[in-house]
Amino acid sequence: MNARNVVKTVAGLGLITMMVSAPVRGGTFGQDVELLGKHVKVVVLADGDAQVAVVPEYQGRVMTSTMAGLPGPSFGWLNYKLIEQGVLSKDAVRGRLEEHIYVFGGEERFWLGPEGGQYGLFFAPGAKFDFASWQTPAALDTEPFEVLKKTPTSVSFRRDMILNNASGTQFDVRVDRDVRLMSTAAVAEVFGVVLSPSIKAVAYETDNRLTNRGHEPWTRAKGLLSIWLLGMYKPSPGVTIVIPIEPGAETQLGPKVNDSYFGKVPADYLKIKDDVLFFRGDGTRRGKIGIGAARSKGIMGSYDADAQVLTLVVYNVQKAPDGFVNSMWEQQKNPYAGDVINSYNDGSPEPGKPPLGPFFELETSSPAAALQPGAVMRHVQRTIHLTGMVQDLDRVAKMKLGVGLDTITGIWRP
Repeated sequence: MNARNVVKTVAGLGLITMMVSAPVRGGTFGQDVELLGKHVKVVVLADGDAQVAVVPEYQGRVMTSTMAGLPGPSFGWLNYKLIEQGVLSKDAVRGRLEEHIYVFGGEERFWLGPEGGQYGLFFAPGAKFDFASWQTPAALDTEPFEVLKKTPTSVSFRRDMILNNASGTQFDVRVDRDVRLMSTAAVAEVFGVVLSPSIKAVAYETDNRLTNRGHEPWTRAKGLLSIWLLGMYKPSPGVTIVIPIEPGAETQLGPKVNDSYFGKVPADYLKIKDDVLFFRGDGTRRGKIGIGAARSKGIMGSYDADAQVLTLVVYNVQKAPDGFVNSMWEQQKNPYAGDVINSYNDGSPEPGKPPLGPFFELETSSPAAALQPGAVMRHVQRTIHLTGMVQDLDRVAKMKLGVGLDTITGIWRP
């Protein structure tokens, strides 16, 4: 298969084709679940044709989902080559670790922040804030989560871990994570979307809790943690990330966007129009953007014009007395002035280096967790994918993102 294969969808989705990015060895939800099942245990949550695949060995990660059963489209980006190596299987030779991170993919993985800075979890004390020194903690990368409970539409996980930040602070952490497939009624209540007959959808929520298992409080002076959820999706020239932002002066609400994570994002990849932010998700140029809590409306999304797929992500907006952790790769002046929403477009991290995927990401974070011993921080994220007639998707996009599909697809035209 080449980089732009067309996979026919099942009957009932209308005149829709699914364009998927290389490398492609699966394509349908059933093919992806079958491939995963050869190397790791897969928990499939199902309510009719709406299905979600979750992998405990990948930290309770939602790998992919569909609204059309096993022969339906598969929405998560999967790193087929790495999965096929079976690096975490019982029969694998231990020690064959990827540099920096195991990029298995998956449309929602559990991480903890911050990533960089003096309180970052991905850099050792004294390390430079560069790609060569960046290392994903094993507990967030290669170590499994324990399954506590499973029903046909939900699964619950737990993991205890010890983490250290770049300032040498140690954290004794408990993570609880529930993944739940959402019903049509829940979709209407949470997203405020009544699905028209042409629209097919799959929606799920993850309920994530972070507990301080230690004997000392977590303090700003030594560094705080946050719950960080990241979704990896298939890139395409037709993908545009859309984030509505609160209007207002920068003196009161801060900048509309932080686009300096990996160097300033050029204008042909990032635009702001009428308080809506547009960012390319084509997987060809590495860049990352962030939205501060004062600018966030609690929702972000993406539209793949090639596949006619509209994705929405929402989270539980809550008070943040200790701010949001800052993941910038630098010695930070404001370590608690971080972002609540992020989006990442993959590409080469350094000259001559291949991309990690490629893929694009939609991300949300909890507030910084200044927790007393035994106290808990909670972060809930909900994701929905919709396909159907363009006019029906257009109504949803206008209602939830503030712009129609014509605006989204036309934003990059000269």
